[in-house]
Amino acid sequence: MGGVLLLLAVLHFGLRPFAGTATMQQIAPDFLMLALLVYAIRARPGQGAIAGFFVGLLADSLSPTAFGAAALAHTVIGYFAAWGKAVFFADNLFVNVVFFFVGTWARDILVLMTGRHVDGSALLWQALYWSPLTALSTSLAGAVILLVFRNWLHIRLSE
Repeated sequence: MGGVLLLLAVLHFGLRPFAGTATMQQIAPDFLMLALLVYAIRARPGQGAIAGFFVGLLADSLSPTAFGAAALAHTVIGYFAAWGKAVFFADNLFVNVVFFFVGTWARDILVLMTGRHVDGSALLWQALYWSPLTALSTSLAGAVILLVFRNWLHIRLSE
């Protein structure tokens, strides 16, 4: 699993900056969030929260305008993703893809609310249009990663 997480980090910093136009960069998959969710779903809640905190600090270092917002959001998402494996079957492909979508969207909402990046109608536009598109691209990238590395991550493709 460590190799997959390292690959996702390399993709985030090596591929995402070259996504093209500003619009494409805004909806490009968030590979760091994907790495956090892949790890947290397979970890205990405390480990997921700690991993989320460090991923959030890394994300905050890239966008220092609201330092701490991403650390808080990633910590919360890491904790609840790890806790969710006790409720859901985390080794199912469909459940993982739904986790990726919901986790990315919830993280974006938390960052928007705590970081105060935007206000008013721009906040609604970001939360209800751009964030779901980012969550969708992240969940689709996550599905590809899970399919390619299913043996390493122990993902079942059927019931």
